[in-house]
Amino acid sequence: MNFVVAFIVGGLICVVGQILMDKTALTPARIMVGYVVSGVILGALGVFDKMMEFAGAGVTVPLLGFGNLLARGAREAILSKGFLGVFTGPLTAAAGGITAAILFGYLNALLFRAREK
Repeated sequence: MNFVVAFIVGGLICVVGQILMDKTALTPARIMVGYVVSGVILGALGVFDKMMEFAGAGVTVPLLGFGNLLARGAREAILSKGFLGVFTGPLTAAAGGITAAILFGYLNALLFRAREK
């Protein structure tokens, strides 16, 4: 049942993004930034943890989870390192995901050729 709930919640997050792209003049980049900022705000309000308990990966995998991860990393690093943690915390917390994105993007560029539509 956990998989079904995660699928439905993650799908609803994607549906909201698609509706925003279809019905507004927002670009996909602005919508993505909006999702990351929403994850930060939901984490600050304490709502994100409750959503995570309910939907699991349905909330943590999309961009909402990335924003929350960055904010949580900054918060923890500020407590341990002071002001320097503002700069080091988010990157430390998200290092695995950022590294994977760069690595797989590079491998994709090596294996496939881009062509014009």
